[in-house]
Amino acid sequence: MSLAEQQCTPCQGGVEPMGREQAEAYLKQVPQWSLDDSATKISREFKFKNFVQANEFVDKVGELAEEEQHHPDIHFGYGYAVVDIHTHKIGGLHENDFILAAKIDAAAQ
Repeated sequence: MSLAEQQCTPCQGGVEPMGREQAEAYLKQVPQWSLDDSATKISREFKFKNFVQANEFVDKVGELAEEEQHHPDIHFGYGYAVVDIHTHKIGGLHENDFILAAKIDAAAQ
């Protein structure tokens, strides 16, 4: 089953964040995302023609985040949106982060 077809599972904390090697393996399934230097979050910048399109995209991401109960950090402005994802409760990456990234990719198309 692809990442976009899966559902995020609530993270209660108390689990270790995935290491760099595992994160890099998951990243192959969402290749337009990048792993930060500390391997604790993934990011992607999306480009749009104007502010309205960027805002509409951010609204879609917000709806997805609520559906999945997994909330990214989003920065946007005229013609762009940057989405950063990590699991706050564990201070790093979890499979949920890659599931949400795949769903965001699908919404961007």
